[in-house]
Amino acid sequence: MTQQEYLTQNKDRFLNELFELLRIPSISADSAYKGDVANAAEYVKEKLIAAGADKVEVCPTAGHPIVYGEKMIDPKLPTVLVYGHYDVQPVVPLELWDTPPFEPTIKKTKLHPDGAIFARGSADDKGQFYMHVKAFEVMMQTNTLPCNVKFMIEGEEEVGSSNLGTFCRENVERLKADVVLISDTSMIANDVPSIDTGLRGLSYVEVEVTGPNRDLHSGVYGGAVANPINILAKMIASMHDENNHITIPGFYEDVQNLTEAERTELNKAPFNLEEYKNDLAIADVWGEKGYTVLERTGIRPTLDCNGIWGGYTGEGSKTVLPSKAFAKISMRLVPNQTTDKITELFANHFKKIAPAGVRVEVRPHHGGEPVVTPTNSPAYIAAAKAMETTFGKKPIPTRGGGSIPIVALFESVLGLKSVLMGFGLDSDALHSPNEHYGLFNYYKGIETIPYFFKNFTELKK
Repeated sequence: MTQQEYLTQNKDRFLNELFELLRIPSISADSAYKGDVANAAEYVKEKLIAAGADKVEVCPTAGHPIVYGEKMIDPKLPTVLVYGHYDVQPVVPLELWDTPPFEPTIKKTKLHPDGAIFARGSADDKGQFYMHVKAFEVMMQTNTLPCNVKFMIEGEEEVGSSNLGTFCRENVERLKADVVLISDTSMIANDVPSIDTGLRGLSYVEVEVTGPNRDLHSGVYGGAVANPINILAKMIASMHDENNHITIPGFYEDVQNLTEAERTELNKAPFNLEEYKNDLAIADVWGEKGYTVLERTGIRPTLDCNGIWGGYTGEGSKTVLPSKAFAKISMRLVPNQTTDKITELFANHFKKIAPAGVRVEVRPHHGGEPVVTPTNSPAYIAAAKAMETTFGKKPIPTRGGGSIPIVALFESVLGLKSVLMGFGLDSDALHSPNEHYGLFNYYKGIETIPYFFKNFTELKK
């Protein structure tokens, strides 16, 4: 039986198994779901064993567990380390979901005319990492696995992978491989395959601005006492100038600027500005002056407020001058910038611009370093040839705007480069209500991944 025949015969089961995984609310950020995260790990373990992996175990960490498994057919052959994560983002605001986030529902969309799976984690990253489990099963059942494979599926990616580094350092020998294969990124379009060759880094902080020692009556004290919400809003607004250039002193000091030739090449990727605006229901785009949308989201650093709160936000009115205001702020970083330096620059600047009437605290959360992966490596060439085989056209190398902090970790701790062969679309509402993942993308990934293994093995020989 060929790989394609096996995939065709088992399509319904492959989809039903993914549905079972998607029904587990494995929200790593909320301790109330700790048991569900553990259940998801057990499910992954069970399916790796069923697919044919050996030495499968749920490895405990100081946080959520990591699932490990392997199939070593010959130590002389190359080894591919597959990474993914089974944890998902919170689902709030729940009222904006058209269907329950943990009850997978198939609906047709403009970009997914064959149907898409609407559920939290469908694209990020359950649907994408589970493609690898099923592709592995396909190779095992058709006796076509050409090299060794190891799986490392974690449960803390959405909260910074804080325990993955420790696990890697303690298991360097067990994780020994030739390359890390990751599907946690997107393509340009279903008819325009692409491979990410770079990712931005991340510095994520929470700020707290404190004014008076208690909430005050806004009529009695308003106008005489600094309102932390007003102050915080002004401070955040001051972080960009009239050209949307970030105003933190030294912020751009280490930024790696691309040459005009490199920028021209980057902007050759297919992009329709009007379709982009229509998809988001916005009248115009916004960003750093002098750069295109593709450059703003791929090669330039950013600073964004991800959440802000304080005072009274309940139903009706309460005329209060709050004691405290809070915000969560993320900064996306580009090559040569480092998380520690940018976080320190932000904290120093934010405290410096605070007026005397308030006190400021900056609490770093998590971060990760930016990375650029080579396009002339056997792994990239293997991935490109695999996509060309199944899509019928060569993939375009692109720079991803998101962050996968573990890519830099794998390079520094394990000495391994990664190849970022994702199959989702940027429009799949990752981290948002109504997240979805195309049926075409799910099955195309399962079809493509075995070709990567075949190509990589041949190139390494």
